[in-house]
Amino acid sequence: MDSILFFILDILKVPSVLVGLIALVGLVAQKKAFPDIIKGTVKTILGFLVLGGGATVLLSSLTPLGSMFEHAFNVQGIIPNNEAIVSMALEKYGTATALIMAFGMVANIIVARFTRLKFIFLTGHHTFYMACMIGVILTVAGFEGVQLVFVGALTLGLIMAFFPAIAHFYMKKITGSNDVGFGHFGTIGYVLSGAIGQAVGKGSPSTEEMDLPKNLSFLRDSSISISLTMMIIYFVLAIASGNEYVSTHFSNGQHYLVYATIQAITFAAGVYVILQGVRLILAEIVPAFTGFSEKLVPDAKPALDCPIVFPYAPNAVLVGFLSSFMGGIIGLVLLGQLNWVLILPGVVPHFFCGATAGVFGNATGGRRGAILGAFAHGLLITFLPVFLLPVLGSLGFANTTFSDTDFGGVGIVLGNMAQFMSKDMIMIVIVAIFLLLVGYNYLAKKPVKTEE
Repeated sequence: MDSILFFILDILKVPSVLVGLIALVGLVAQKKAFPDIIKGTVKTILGFLVLGGGATVLLSSLTPLGSMFEHAFNVQGIIPNNEAIVSMALEKYGTATALIMAFGMVANIIVARFTRLKFIFLTGHHTFYMACMIGVILTVAGFEGVQLVFVGALTLGLIMAFFPAIAHFYMKKITGSNDVGFGHFGTIGYVLSGAIGQAVGKGSPSTEEMDLPKNLSFLRDSSISISLTMMIIYFVLAIASGNEYVSTHFSNGQHYLVYATIQAITFAAGVYVILQGVRLILAEIVPAFTGFSEKLVPDAKPALDCPIVFPYAPNAVLVGFLSSFMGGIIGLVLLGQLNWVLILPGVVPHFFCGATAGVFGNATGGRRGAILGAFAHGLLITFLPVFLLPVLGSLGFANTTFSDTDFGGVGIVLGNMAQFMSKDMIMIVIVAIFLLLVGYNYLAKKPVKTEE
């Protein structure tokens, strides 16, 4: 039974396979010709593998940055990292995670079918992480057996539809269309960034509009500007860490400044590959998903991973990363002043989530929105984990924790419900939320559709 569960889990948590299956169902539902079904399915999987390959290249160049920062400035503390905390949790909570994830995805389709939250969350690895966190918190609260799986799955299904719904106002501004939803559990931070952009960004030009002298026009190419900016950051941290540390731990004897140069350009290469993968996915998944949604969930939209917004503002990606990381450093200093647990700025969450926050902030408030929105996001992912740690049971004493804002938000709410409510009361609340959404969908006045 366990091996069957983990086989299903492995299929569902691999984004390329999951979205390939969705594309396959959609193309078959549209009665496409066999060659078109094969082409659409394979190209969808290929797009996700290209995106994943770009992320792997990017991660290989980001990892040394975090270690150099810790060594250069001699700081120690908890580094938020979803992969690390989940791998530790699976030893004890693996079966609960697998069941909550599998039934949670079914619950997501049911929620999208019977409520106005018309989004199918397709970011498999984030579904996996959220299922794990929900499983941990509910188990610590005393849930077990069927009740654990039922409450966990319904909670997950509601979350998977709710967060894309609150992000969609900004997604329409970013993409200029209503076709694609946003599915990544850092949504609270992205919505905050978009709201800050609206508040402060009036009249601010977009990050993509750079007025440069003729001899600096090469900086308009985002690959070049990202390479040069990251080169400066790498040089500063490599010099602060020293040749001996870099050569011993990372460069395998290569001169540390040569190593820094190559890693900076490798980072830009990773971003470039991700952008190509996203374009390939968008070309295939939107038409294929139309068939899937028409048959199972009318008007549903695919909610896709955060790099889906990167091609719309590549410069905002870099601005967001740097601003969010700066927010993380300022947050670290504030935590030290307050004598609270230190949350170190993890380079990976500050890149992927900070970059996305930059794109959201830029969509509503240009450069000012991108800078201030991503900075606020950086502060948020530094402080939220402090309040999440106490509700994770024994995992709260590990040297890592969940990194993105929605894990903090959901974990803190669910953990405090577990402290102040009985198991049955928590179940009643979750079911009541679902029934209220269903009731609102059928009883409230339907919105008038307008031509877009």
